[in-house]
Amino acid sequence: MGRADERRARQSGGRRAAPKSRSSRREAPPSRSESRSAVEAPEAPETSEAPDTAGGPAPGGRAAARRAAAGKKGGRGVKAGKGGKGGKGGKKDKSLIRRIFTWKKILGAFLIMTTAVIGALVWLYVSTPIPAGNPDAKLQSNVYKYEDGSIATRDGDVNRENVDLSKVPKAVQRTFVAAENKSFYTDAGVDLKGTTRGILNTLMGKGAQGGSTITQQYVKNYYLSQEQTVTRKLKELVISLKLDREESKDYILAGYINTSYYGRGAYGIQAAAQAYYRVDANKLTVEQGAYLAALLQAPSQYDWAVATDTGQRLVKNRWNYVLDNMVEQKWLDKSDRAAMTFPVPKDPKAAPGKEGQVGYLVDAANAELARQLVAQGAADDLDSALALVRKGGWNIELNINKRKQQALEQAAKEQLTSKLDKKKRSVDGDVQAGAVSVNPKTGAVEAMYGGMSYTDHYINNATRTDYQPASTFKPVILAAAFDENAKTQDGDEITANTLYDGTSKRPVVGSDIGFAPENEDDQDYGDVTVQTALNKSINSVFAQMGVDVGMDKVLKVADDLGMDTEDLKAVPAQTLGTMGASPLQMAGVYATLDNHGKKVTPALIKSATNSAYPSFKHTDPIGEQVIDREAADSVTSVLTGVVDDGTAKKSVRDNPLRKGQKVAGKTGTSDFNKSAWFTGYTPDLVTSVGLFGEDAKTHAQVSLTGATTGLTTVAGRINGGGFPAQIWAAYTFGVSTKVTKFDLETKQGAAVQTASPSPTASASSSPTPSATPTANNTPTNPPTTNPPTTNPPTTNPPTTNAPTGDTTTEPSTEDPTTDPADPQDPLSP
Repeated sequence: MGRADERRARQSGGRRAAPKSRSSRREAPPSRSESRSAVEAPEAPETSEAPDTAGGPAPGGRAAARRAAAGKKGGRGVKAGKGGKGGKGGKKDKSLIRRIFTWKKILGAFLIMTTAVIGALVWLYVSTPIPAGNPDAKLQSNVYKYEDGSIATRDGDVNRENVDLSKVPKAVQRTFVAAENKSFYTDAGVDLKGTTRGILNTLMGKGAQGGSTITQQYVKNYYLSQEQTVTRKLKELVISLKLDREESKDYILAGYINTSYYGRGAYGIQAAAQAYYRVDANKLTVEQGAYLAALLQAPSQYDWAVATDTGQRLVKNRWNYVLDNMVEQKWLDKSDRAAMTFPVPKDPKAAPGKEGQVGYLVDAANAELARQLVAQGAADDLDSALALVRKGGWNIELNINKRKQQALEQAAKEQLTSKLDKKKRSVDGDVQAGAVSVNPKTGAVEAMYGGMSYTDHYINNATRTDYQPASTFKPVILAAAFDENAKTQDGDEITANTLYDGTSKRPVVGSDIGFAPENEDDQDYGDVTVQTALNKSINSVFAQMGVDVGMDKVLKVADDLGMDTEDLKAVPAQTLGTMGASPLQMAGVYATLDNHGKKVTPALIKSATNSAYPSFKHTDPIGEQVIDREAADSVTSVLTGVVDDGTAKKSVRDNPLRKGQKVAGKTGTSDFNKSAWFTGYTPDLVTSVGLFGEDAKTHAQVSLTGATTGLTTVAGRINGGGFPAQIWAAYTFGVSTKVTKFDLETKQGAAVQTASPSPTASASSSPTPSATPTANNTPTNPPTTNPPTTNPPTTNPPTTNAPTGDTTTEPSTEDPTTDPADPQDPLSP
């Protein structure tokens, strides 16, 4: 377009035509003033438009006004246009949601649901009568039988004597209200929030939850079963509401304290008062009542005589909670409360017919059956399940073999208890022994020794878990190393021939937590093979190995094998066996090793039947493969060296009763000599024996050092290679006379090695063997790297000194006769 054309276009009211090169670009919107003037200007006549150079109409006049108007709307219109379809669609979507979910419809649906729920509850309330109570007349004795069907004992006559509420001091009555349901005297008998939570947890499979009122607990105990179902919880709710309307609060409270289970076989407050304090209910003090009220939360855990340190702490806290609530409710004067001290219960008395080992067997069987009832859903928790067992009517067949049971009792008597004389040595009165014998192929508990007599010592030493297993835990570390194909700090695979530094108090390498354990009697061993380290139970080696494997993995393997590791911290100190364990647990761990890594869960009960509950039968307590077979067999192979060349050689290897039986096992002695162990096995039988130092009066843990005479060190220490190994050997070699070999799939360990393979140096071993002997040991030969063989060296005959164990703190004046740094030295550390 020429300049003349442009001038004519401007004169005609139009705008300068855009160059053709910009025709494809988006036209810039006019300014607000231009748009306004264009819209307000009158339209020019059609004839005023001047043609462009192409002969078409030039923009201007009416067309320009239209474009200006369109431009003004365009800034908004384009966006509106772009979102137009979406906007209309969004409005349609929003309007659809609003039409469906109007507040009226939501409110209506809520009202309908509420009405339906209320209607269902009303129908349930009307249609559910208060049933007759569970009559005591139907209760029967439990019958316990040995494996051969002969009767061991009858038990189960319920220890209950109902008392009128007026016979119970008012303040003692209120301890139960303060403990369980402070609003008892004013509520409607139910806790809707707690019941709802319980129903939801039942539906989601989360187990029992607290929150029930005293009324609800009484209804559950007296009118209903202990099963954990939604139906039972709804019935409990309805019956509680009805009962609260029809009966007085005193009636309900009397029923509650007379039907509740308090432990020790006691039902009701009268039986509980006698069982724990040797008084009638009307003589109970507020302090004693508060303990009984606290006890109801967990009778098996809070019984002072058998409670762990944690259990005692928890029940004391609960006792304080009860009394503080009484002060809060104005039922107890604050100054009286401040003067109260915890009333330690008296030791329990065994019921007639439970003398000797029978009482231990009955209690252990009841506990196992209770766990099964919880697993089946017949009871909410262990305590309510125990209450069901004690109500009677059970026919229980045990796996106990009468011949083996008698042999285990006889071995304990001959090797230990007959030698104890507390008149000569007071510490002899503090010695307790426990043992369990398990068939590794079936899981059957074939013999159990709980103590000298149930009537003399209520606690079952075979199942107690409050003492350390000490060095009997070391094979678990080795099992984890083999199963995980673990490597040393230098990346070498851990085998029976790997070299480790056995220097006492050597700090472990690779741990964020500093740890430098002392070997027994602070002996230094220099570089030793893993086989030798287990033979001599060298703490420093296994502390390092635990870190090499990873303590989290060690504890996982321990749990897989059957130990309780739930609350344990994965720290290097656990390598010394500082957790609690029972002979029953350790027998299960070693039985799993004996069974080539397939889980063995010790089973005391063969079967249990009751017409009112599902039958229980242990058809096969053998579980899945929890560690690799080769790993388990390798541990067994190494453990044969402990028996033949280590801490148990005098009691086991050289025992005159041994007729060639193949044996694997491990000794253990805990810190301060509070416990001593030997757990060992043949291909067909696993037995764990533990000795425990327990103060005869206070039940506190004390040292075994100085007890009796016989297989002790010069310092008087009782080690695992002493009495525990002697009891084990006398029993095992007496009942397991069949000579069979271990069926092992491994190429390492003392059981299979016939030559001395070259050891593998560990990153944790010393760069050079220590050239400085310990004060108590003058080496005659430099350390050798050859691992021990199954046959003792002829150049060093077995020492006549008593074997020692695995403690890290007890000193000893016993001098070894040969070089402890020599892996071929048969000396027991």
